[in-house]
Amino acid sequence: MSMEFEAAFKRLEEILEKMQTENPSLDESIRLYEEADKLIQLSSKNLAKAEKKIETIMKNRDSGLELDHNQQPILTNFEA
Repeated sequence: MSMEFEAAFKRLEEILEKMQTENPSLDESIRLYEEADKLIQLSSKNLAKAEKKIETIMKNRDSGLELDHNQQPILTNFEA
């Protein structure tokens, strides 16, 4: 499941709204709860990656950038 943080957050809001206003069946409530749990886990991972990226940027700012042989900044790949 690949989803942007904002899309996951929007879907979580939709699930919450549905559970509060539509009085879903027990089976539907469980399905929605499971979906919400996966979205929360995904969002937590995305936030952790963003935090790591920001920490690296701040560290590079504080210690100066490392340059390659073409005098271009060496960037860290933040993909998991």
